[in-house]
Amino acid sequence: MGFTTTPSGASCGATIDGVTLHEPLSSDLIAELRAQWLEHKVLIFPKQQLTPSQLVAFSEQFGEIGEDPFFGHINEHPKVAAVQRDAHEKTAIFAEIFHSDWSFLGVPPAGTVLYGITIPPIGGETLFADQAMAYQQLPDDLRDRVEDLVAIHSAALGYAPDGAYGEDDQALGRSMKILPSERARDTHAHPLIRTHHENGSKALFSSAAYITGFEGMAREESEALLMSLYTHQTQPEFIYTHRWEAGMVVMWDNRSLLHAATGGYAGYDRLLHRTTIADTQF
Repeated sequence: MGFTTTPSGASCGATIDGVTLHEPLSSDLIAELRAQWLEHKVLIFPKQQLTPSQLVAFSEQFGEIGEDPFFGHINEHPKVAAVQRDAHEKTAIFAEIFHSDWSFLGVPPAGTVLYGITIPPIGGETLFADQAMAYQQLPDDLRDRVEDLVAIHSAALGYAPDGAYGEDDQALGRSMKILPSERARDTHAHPLIRTHHENGSKALFSSAAYITGFEGMAREESEALLMSLYTHQTQPEFIYTHRWEAGMVVMWDNRSLLHAATGGYAGYDRLLHRTTIADTQF
């Protein structure tokens, strides 16, 4: 293969050594890496040096760049967003609730790519929760309740003008470019149990950050079920904790994972560049 794969030892995640990402990859290598991505769900490429254009070029070898409906983009490239936090920023940590990126879109992104630029010496880990494993280990009583459910997804809680990252949050001086909008109130319905169209595996496609209810279910019952699912989905045995280094590229599969940010680096700047990889179907 020309590279080595070292599994994390957790539910998901593997480090790929022996591949440099700043130049185009061969079609055979792309196919091999895609197979590793589908198997391990999170791929880590350490010790990379990428310009924004090179990050986009790498991402585009796995699919078209996806839509970022509520992020601004860096001046150097219209397809790259900056996930950043200034050293003395007082806003809430961004994206601390487990979620799948942009699940409220009609066709959510297949993957997300993050490139570490300025990494604090402490804190700032990213948590990944394997939702194929969470589905496989659903208790029978919970499985019976959710097998045929359809969830209603919306970005309103986060990105509406009165949402968590809305006008009040912007007034506090958040360094990350977030673009609140009334569009965040739009909804899309998706099956709660998702079948991965590339490998046929089933996974929970449930996110407390973006699901507002379930079709045919009263609000109180929906909220209680969502919390029961969240408790199950985020159990320690399903989680890989990723510790960042500068120059690290991490690519994950949004179709079979949830992820969440963590804090713990007050007094330090943090900057990563981000792309999403569009999917071809749900």
